[in-house]
Amino acid sequence: MDFLDDLELYSASMYNAYDLITRKKTLDDIYYDLEEKTIDEYPLPFDPFEEDGRTEDVLDIVIEYFTDVEEYEKCLELLEIKKECRDSKT
Repeated sequence: MDFLDDLELYSASMYNAYDLITRKKTLDDIYYDLEEKTIDEYPLPFDPFEEDGRTEDVLDIVIEYFTDVEEYEKCLELLEIKKECRDSKT
């Protein structure tokens, strides 16, 4: 694997994380997607069986990625989710 492959894998994991965090996709959707792919083709920066990605550290990573690629609408949506998660803890 070379640097460009690593970047592509990282980018895919961020978009997959965005879909799960925003609940545009569910675990059931992932299962259906994996019927045509392998788990290696569905990278994520967290384990979807252990958490939903709505932790501060995961949200920060995904927000930073979308800030870097200038997809500010996604950043705004993720920031709102981060605020909701923080408010629900208090």
